[in-house]
Amino acid sequence: MGRPVLLLPAFSTVSTREEMRPLAEHLAAQGCSSVLVDWPGFGDSTRGRLLYGPRLYHHFLADFATAVVPKEAAIVAAGHAACYALMLARDRLGVWSHAVLLAPTWRGPLPTAMGVHPRAYAWARGLVGTPVIGEALYRLNTLRPVIALMYRRHVYSEAGRITPAFIAKKQGVARQPGARFGSVAFVTGHLDPVSSRGVFLALFDPPPAPILVLCGNATPPRSKTEMAVLAEQPGIDLRWVAGSLGLHEEYALAIADAIAQFIRASPTKPTGRRQRAAP
Repeated sequence: MGRPVLLLPAFSTVSTREEMRPLAEHLAAQGCSSVLVDWPGFGDSTRGRLLYGPRLYHHFLADFATAVVPKEAAIVAAGHAACYALMLARDRLGVWSHAVLLAPTWRGPLPTAMGVHPRAYAWARGLVGTPVIGEALYRLNTLRPVIALMYRRHVYSEAGRITPAFIAKKQGVARQPGARFGSVAFVTGHLDPVSSRGVFLALFDPPPAPILVLCGNATPPRSKTEMAVLAEQPGIDLRWVAGSLGLHEEYALAIADAIAQFIRASPTKPTGRRQRAAP
């Protein structure tokens, strides 16, 4: 049996561990056993008015790793989950044998697109949290055309994969009872694990474990810029592959071999600096 792997989904309105299942199945064919989990407030987890923020997710991941994840497991983490995985690795040296980061991000959608406006975002979270108006606004933002637009713009790179059945399934995830609380916290940057690019890069200096970073060629420009700077970090193997922010779901088969090969290796620590140029 190969090395055990914890698969952490990205945070998003439609986030769920099920987006990692195709990757888990392809890794199983390579001899790896996978553990999948939903973040609190997302997927099939219990949702509601929790104190959604970095503290909650730091504690959740640390407790889950202790209670459930086998020793010497590798971790594959998408989007914001990458930062949380690295932060735990720095706090608890050796918790992960290898770390594979898929389209790693550190800043929520609204701060990325519109800048830092903490008062406005706090007001938005309060509004979406109200019983009637908030529920109505959230339903408007989870209409099928809105979800389809989101996928076309920055999640998938091939529009043909975004079928009506696919969008209906994603809407079902987004509209589970209580889903709006975690979703608006993420969108407004309230779940951002770090406060700046400098703090983000410091997580890699030095790498707390051997790190492979896979980023999609079709990633939106601002997010792509943040990912590209990782190529300058010593000891990071950064590769540009097909896809966008949802590359782990859209191109699970294409990336499974690279991930399996990487986590089968057993260096004591990462060495050198490698960069694969974007085609």
